[in-house]
Amino acid sequence: MAEVELPVDSQKRLIEIARQTLEDVVLCRPCNHHYPGDPYLNRVGYGAFVTLFKGDTLRGCIGNCTPSEPLAKIVAQMTEAAATRDRRMKPVGATELEDISIDISVLSSLERRKDPLVLEIGKHGLHIARDRKRGVLLPQVAAEYGWDILTFLQQACLKADLPREAWRHADTVVSSFTALVIEEGK
Repeated sequence: MAEVELPVDSQKRLIEIARQTLEDVVLCRPCNHHYPGDPYLNRVGYGAFVTLFKGDTLRGCIGNCTPSEPLAKIVAQMTEAAATRDRRMKPVGATELEDISIDISVLSSLERRKDPLVLEIGKHGLHIARDRKRGVLLPQVAAEYGWDILTFLQQACLKADLPREAWRHADTVVSSFTALVIEEGK
């Protein structure tokens, strides 16, 4: 499975794009972004999740695992979605802006797995799909919670609103990916 490779300068530009998008969306300014001529940011094929935190509290997290647009545009779209459309919480408000930090997880392409029990905690993320149901857990989630691979698979199934053991069924597609996590201010 391919690792995500993105030079440090491109990583910084992605954070800048996400920060500008967040401010524009929350302050109701037009989002007229001109994506840089950076070939890494104009690459199609990398997915991205944007996670917003206020201190240690999650304020939004939305992503796209199967992109058809350049990475910079995906990050801008996911930043807007995380700030305004994460159904688990209210939209980010203007008074919160200076307290919000941004993490971007740049995702490799999905790779279908016949034996997901061999995946590595902290290295691989999970995408579980059956019919119209989908569940995605980033690689860092299992490591943060101290899950083993079986628990990780079960939790991804639950996130997809499927039974815990759905990953074992032939009609469930289990895919993995790797991610490069870019944290604002680090």
